[in-house]
Amino acid sequence: MRCAGILMPITSLPSPYGIGTVGRAAYEFADFLKEAGQTCWQILPVGPTSYGDSPYQSFSSFAGNPYMIDLDMLKDDGLLLEEEYNQLPWQESDEKVNYGAIYYYRFPVLRKAYDRFIKGDLTEFDKFVSDNSHWIEDYALYMAVKGHFDNQSWTEWPDDAIRLRKPEALKEYKEKLADDVRFWKFVQFKFYEQWSSLRKYVNSLGIKILGDMPIYVAMDSADTWANPEIFWLDGERRPVCVAGCPPDYFSATGQLWGNPLYNWDYLKETGYKWWFSRIESASKLFDITRIDHFRAFDSYYAIPYPADNAIGGKWMEGPGLDFFTKMKAELGDIEIVAEDLGTLTPSVYKLMDDVGYPGMKILEFAFGDGDKNPYLPHNYKTNCIVYTGTHDNDTVLGWEKSASDSELRYAYEYSRPQGIENLAWALIRVAYHSPADYAIIQMQDFLNLGSEARMNTPSTLGSNWTWRVNKNALTHELASAIKTLVKSSNR
Repeated sequence: MRCAGILMPITSLPSPYGIGTVGRAAYEFADFLKEAGQTCWQILPVGPTSYGDSPYQSFSSFAGNPYMIDLDMLKDDGLLLEEEYNQLPWQESDEKVNYGAIYYYRFPVLRKAYDRFIKGDLTEFDKFVSDNSHWIEDYALYMAVKGHFDNQSWTEWPDDAIRLRKPEALKEYKEKLADDVRFWKFVQFKFYEQWSSLRKYVNSLGIKILGDMPIYVAMDSADTWANPEIFWLDGERRPVCVAGCPPDYFSATGQLWGNPLYNWDYLKETGYKWWFSRIESASKLFDITRIDHFRAFDSYYAIPYPADNAIGGKWMEGPGLDFFTKMKAELGDIEIVAEDLGTLTPSVYKLMDDVGYPGMKILEFAFGDGDKNPYLPHNYKTNCIVYTGTHDNDTVLGWEKSASDSELRYAYEYSRPQGIENLAWALIRVAYHSPADYAIIQMQDFLNLGSEARMNTPSTLGSNWTWRVNKNALTHELASAIKTLVKSSNR
């Protein structure tokens, strides 16, 4: 089945409260997708974000982002009064997220909701906590202790007993911070409750949610604090090596991500239990799960810690096919997309063939290296997803202004813009008519926005993850134009 979808992060949706949520605008965007003939909504990771606001650096692999909880829905639940949140200075601009303001104002508002909630019927809440006890107990305690120590990373907590999870310290802090622990459980209860309603609605329209799973977790996370044995840490629970990418023509010093690496020997001995639990949890949030940096299952780049850059790393062997064979036996058939971008080795290609997951093709990468370039549509197999660009790429309009003359000339020759088409729409048409089973396009490219709407520039901090769509941009005329393209390309 040939499918079409749009990449649109939840945080990029319109709202009066500084950031996109799973509230009314999300339902309206689902309606827009339906009107535009789309059958897939791709989003970015939905975990709680930490320093830098990247959804790929989360406090938990299992928890949802408190920023995405809709405040109007909490009001409808009787947990907030409108005047408690609607006059706060959430944003300076409707089209950029101000994460500082969100962080400062949102949690006191959620506390007010919690204070009312805790006086009511807790039957459903208690059931949720029980059903999710394998992760929520550690996560809620971690967040409570983190708050107690002025939000320092757990590796810097001044009390070694709780940092190292001594049983007596765990008991002491659970009792001392009991109300804070329960607050963080409430936050997750509301996130999952609202998310479940949204997913049910989206699915009722015949649309699947394609979610995103970072392969690595943040060092400052409940995952590493609660499960140090599954990571490559020393006796003091500091990283031995961290994740990144080697130097290439994009960066002479490589990319130093800093995430802790996995102890794959231990994970294999324990039947990959933690990882399978993580994938099963993702499958309850999403219909399809994209695994970021999939190549690390074949081989991963290990950089000795501490390091200033990625030059001194080395490649090490990942778990390979054994992981996916056992996962299928354990979890059955779960729809997965493999992010297979970058320089790949023959063993990575073989793993991709063995698992059979669709990979990714990026049109912005297609117009160098001649007609053998694997990102050119005439070289595609059907089992892939084609994008003009992803969240890590510039928009097409931004790329058009920075691409080389030869790339740009080839892009125009290949796409042959028709009539009043700009290059973005010409490439979207090329993607739609390509052999790829899925064509998924950034919302920014449908709107032909420039670099100001770029979601992320890798290896930079400060201005990423902030783009939001103008609330008047998603028109019936745009939906109609997209649907015409869907029909003409048999998607």
